[in-house]
Amino acid sequence: METRTTPYRFWSRIPPWIFIGAMAVLLPILALITVTNINRQKENSQRLLLEKGAALIRSFEAGTRFGMMGMMGGHFQLQRLLVETASQPDIVYLLVTGLDSVVEAHSDPEQIGTVFSRGLNSADTIEDGNLHWRQIIDPQGKPVFEVYRLFRAAPRHMGMGGEPGRGMGRMRHDHLSYRPAEKGDRPRPERIIFVGLDMTPAETARQADMRHSVFMAVILLLVGLAGIVLLFMTQEYRATRQRLSHIRAFSDQLVDAMPMGLVSVDRNGRLAAVNPAARQVLGLNRNALVGAAADTALPSELVQAIESPETANPRTEKEIDCCMNAGRTVPLGLSASVWHDEDGAGLGHILLIRDLTEVHALRREIARSQRLASIGSLAAGVAHEIRNPLSSIKGFATYFQERYKDVDADRDTAAIMIQEVDRLNRVVGQLLELSRPVDIARQPIQIDVLVARSLALIEARAKEDGIRIERDIPVPSPEIRLDADRMQQVLLNLFLNAMDAMEIGGTLKVSVGIDRDRHLEIRVADTGHGIAPDRQQQIFDPYFTTKPTGTGLGLAIVHNIMEAHQGQIAVESRPGGGTVTTLRLPMDIEETV
Repeated sequence: METRTTPYRFWSRIPPWIFIGAMAVLLPILALITVTNINRQKENSQRLLLEKGAALIRSFEAGTRFGMMGMMGGHFQLQRLLVETASQPDIVYLLVTGLDSVVEAHSDPEQIGTVFSRGLNSADTIEDGNLHWRQIIDPQGKPVFEVYRLFRAAPRHMGMGGEPGRGMGRMRHDHLSYRPAEKGDRPRPERIIFVGLDMTPAETARQADMRHSVFMAVILLLVGLAGIVLLFMTQEYRATRQRLSHIRAFSDQLVDAMPMGLVSVDRNGRLAAVNPAARQVLGLNRNALVGAAADTALPSELVQAIESPETANPRTEKEIDCCMNAGRTVPLGLSASVWHDEDGAGLGHILLIRDLTEVHALRREIARSQRLASIGSLAAGVAHEIRNPLSSIKGFATYFQERYKDVDADRDTAAIMIQEVDRLNRVVGQLLELSRPVDIARQPIQIDVLVARSLALIEARAKEDGIRIERDIPVPSPEIRLDADRMQQVLLNLFLNAMDAMEIGGTLKVSVGIDRDRHLEIRVADTGHGIAPDRQQQIFDPYFTTKPTGTGLGLAIVHNIMEAHQGQIAVESRPGGGTVTTLRLPMDIEETV
């Protein structure tokens, strides 16, 4: 069943608490900043209107004083100055009232004589003499910023010489028309001046500033959210890169450590990945594999497997015989599949290969064991049935040999019968030995002593056949626990086979060493005629022999003895190039019950 994974979405990885936390932190800060800015802008607007109103009041008072000084005893109508001053577009009204709130002068002449109170306490304004302001709505619904304070038009008594009562004399007020004061006039009464300024432009500007502040607050909020999300994305990106790096390192180490060979071919037919196990099995050079074309770097059998329609199946497994560069044929277990991405598009092929040489050897061993088990069952019955008649035959042959000892022909016939009976008895004995489990009695022994004892048994024949014996045994030689008699039987069998292969003349070399796996290796090499490749897999089978007088049980017994010692035996040979037989024994043999 094929499953499709959901494509990766980064936004789905951002938890909602990131946004909630960012809003909880940024909103109060930005709200406080926005309110502060709005209040500051409002205060600035009020301050500007207040300063403008104060400037208008001061200018009107200065104009009043100037008009009085230039009047020189004539009446000076301040109503005209008030109307002209109030003609500016942002001034709603300009008026002067008495303490009784009666309008004495107004930018609108029709308002003169009316009452202008609007809830003010005129006494407070007279007492402190400071500038006051307030925001009101005029009858037309327009917002007005009103500035007022005590009206200071001119000193109470101003003479020409600058002293009170001199020069111009006293001046008298009459509805803001001033004349020289006469003797007996009352003091000039206190008055309040009001300036009403139009707040519409200021309100428009303040609302625009408010909108700008809110807009900037929203922008800052979005920027803050984007910054926090960007920080999270950066952290997530770094974490993702680190996880990807770990996954890549893990996958690379996993692929390199796989005991099975892996070959990946991309959609362009080039090698994308080859692990060490595959290079070892296929005999490929690592430097030559980077981006190399698969049809030139891989054996033709693997290329055909890639191009086969069977690889379209989810998984295809089969066994093939692959011809390597060295000309040798290696059985391979092949599992081929198509490499897909998340969207199901084909990216190439993946090949998993295994060297089945050992598996085939194990199969042969199992088949051999099964044959031996069958032979053992047969031999147990046959040996009993054969040995009894053989004893009788040998007894009669011995009788006739003694009775007709004077007749040469009869005596020789009886001797041949006795020899053949003995030979059959030996075959039956070897057959029984092959069918029964091998019992060994382990004892520590120096390996050079064991080899020397075995060679001593064949030195006479070797000298007679002109065979030279060479030894390559380290001194001191390693000590190992094994059954000396059984191993001597093994070595003697190998020495005799080597001498039979050389017939007359040649070299028999025995070497001893320890490999990197702490196994003792005994090599027996000869310069004989060798063994054909098609027969090398049968040499340990019972009754297989290439010698005219051989029984074919010697190497089978040797194999059983090596298995009883938890060892291995391997044969390397080529026709005309001699044979090398290697015995591998563990240095610490485990005891078996």
